[in-house]
Amino acid sequence: MQSTALTQYRSTYVTKKAFFNFLGNAFRLYSPDGSLAFFVKQKAFKLKEQITVFADEGQQDAMLGIQARSVLDFSAVYDITDAKSQEKVGALQRQGVKSLFRDEWSILDAQDNVLGSVKEDSGLLALIRRFLVQIIPQTFRVQVEGHEVALIKQRFNPFQLGYDVDFSNAEGKLDPRMYVAIVVLLLAIEGRQN
Repeated sequence: MQSTALTQYRSTYVTKKAFFNFLGNAFRLYSPDGSLAFFVKQKAFKLKEQITVFADEGQQDAMLGIQARSVLDFSAVYDITDAKSQEKVGALQRQGVKSLFRDEWSILDAQDNVLGSVKEDSGLLALIRRFLVQIIPQTFRVQVEGHEVALIKQRFNPFQLGYDVDFSNAEGKLDPRMYVAIVVLLLAIEGRQN
């Protein structure tokens, strides 16, 4: 687990999805002091999702790889690997049918055992967001072993998707690289709805 200098990973971030990007999305994760922590340039038109998380906008320092196991799977599993050691850190599985009405993911360890979940805040608000008004910000609650360990709150901005991320209570319960992977997948996959 300690192959990458985990000191680069924080428990709190502010994330922003670029407003307009031709042929793909770009996401930035900022540290509390406002400095860039991670950068992602997601390629468009990929049948099998593959995302690389970089420590820099020049895309020279790869930190994490996020790879879908299959093509166009409604309940896709995404393996998270350390880009430097190629060690599998864990995985995230989208709960396909449930996510139609309320976004939900399972957090898996490196052996695919369920550790916890990421769930959209309210089923009623989720339905309103999907079918009536998409300007109501989302909140995701992260649980590990039945305890809430993190909160990911969408910022109210109809023009730019962004989250305030706080994994302060996850220390010792979840690999800090998974914090970043969770947020990136929410921006990449759930962000397509917005």
